[in-house]
Amino acid sequence: MADYLKKANNLVQKAAEADKASNFEKTLRLYELGIEYFIHSIKYEAQSNKAKDTIRVKVKNYLERAEKLKEFLKKKKKQPVKAGEAISNGKKSSKDEEDDDSDSDDPGKKKMLAKLEGTIVMEKPDVKWDDVTGLEMAKEALKEAIILPIKFPYLFTGKRKPWKGILLFGPPGTGKSYLAKAVATEANNSTFFSVSSSDLVSKWLGESEKLVRNLFVLARQHKPAIIFIDEIDSLCSSRSETESESSKRIKTEFQVQMQGVGTDMEGVLLLGATNIPWVLDSAIRRRFEKRIYIPLPEENVRTRIFKIHLGNTRNTLTQKDFRELGKRSKGYSGSDISQLVRDALMQPVRRIITATHFKKVSGPSRKDPNQIDRDMLAPCSPGDPGAIEMSWMDVPGDKLLEPPVTMRDMVKSLGTSKATVNEEDLKKLQKFTKDFGQQG
Repeated sequence: MADYLKKANNLVQKAAEADKASNFEKTLRLYELGIEYFIHSIKYEAQSNKAKDTIRVKVKNYLERAEKLKEFLKKKKKQPVKAGEAISNGKKSSKDEEDDDSDSDDPGKKKMLAKLEGTIVMEKPDVKWDDVTGLEMAKEALKEAIILPIKFPYLFTGKRKPWKGILLFGPPGTGKSYLAKAVATEANNSTFFSVSSSDLVSKWLGESEKLVRNLFVLARQHKPAIIFIDEIDSLCSSRSETESESSKRIKTEFQVQMQGVGTDMEGVLLLGATNIPWVLDSAIRRRFEKRIYIPLPEENVRTRIFKIHLGNTRNTLTQKDFRELGKRSKGYSGSDISQLVRDALMQPVRRIITATHFKKVSGPSRKDPNQIDRDMLAPCSPGDPGAIEMSWMDVPGDKLLEPPVTMRDMVKSLGTSKATVNEEDLKKLQKFTKDFGQQG
């Protein structure tokens, strides 16, 4: 096994020598490489917690020096900086450094903000509250947290404060992201940030936590603002001894920004979504003041979802058929039903492809739907009256009349499309709801 600790110590020793010689670019490279080896040492070599803690202290010190050097090199200051001293004669406080960090003349800062500005949703998704089937409690909580404070700010004065963090959790495909789209549409006067983990994770040392910090800075500049982070578990999972220092710093920065000393979250809501809430870091979880369970749809909601996804496609289903489908799809998420209906919609197409005979029927003209065309062609059985032996390739492009979707098509697709949520995950979600959440 490679001796990561030995390599790390050699590198930081060389970095210190380069630092004394004022070769700051070389110093930074050596510190960054040395820190990587220290992290590998924590992960693969250090046996005791005491040894790991000792290495972490070293990493923290070297990281602080590397950050100062990086800022110095970015701004191309002419005055030399002695090893161990802060930039600008060591007179700046951490507050000053943060102010420098937000300097509009810093090209690195501009690039970072430009990247984050790409997460602002400029075009509203056009999803209304009424388009979200069921989930009444979740919708009410979001209205309470977002719409009311914007429309009636005087209601939220004194001790009455709007929620600053809401976590939507539940099985995949139950409408968490769809709810977020409704929020983006309905919160007319607010700025909506739709963020993924890739927007906040960088391979460069110290840049990920800066991205997190600048995201909140940008949100405060555009308030009222909503920051939506889908699959937030990928950024804020529970801490472990094997995780990287970068991952820990991202979580720490989230904690500081969400409810840290000196940060102002007024007018900013963090909206998170996850399928596996039990893996969230406990400190992050606590900062989500409302934790709402988005469950699998009930039978009556499933019935409505079937209708919504079938839409105005030609079909022969009755209300009784829809109720039967709602009953037989227990355990299916909204996404599962969507996929099921998409498969059922393809059944008439498959009948067209496999048909050996077609017959003339009356139907809406392709050129003018208000006109009835009496020589449209539809697939049929060879024994049907007027059956003509031909394949779909022989049918003129404007003469095909597709068969309607039938209950038989739906049942066939129901038999081949399986629910994607398993019992084990449902039990975990129900336990999390009992311990930390509320029903949506």
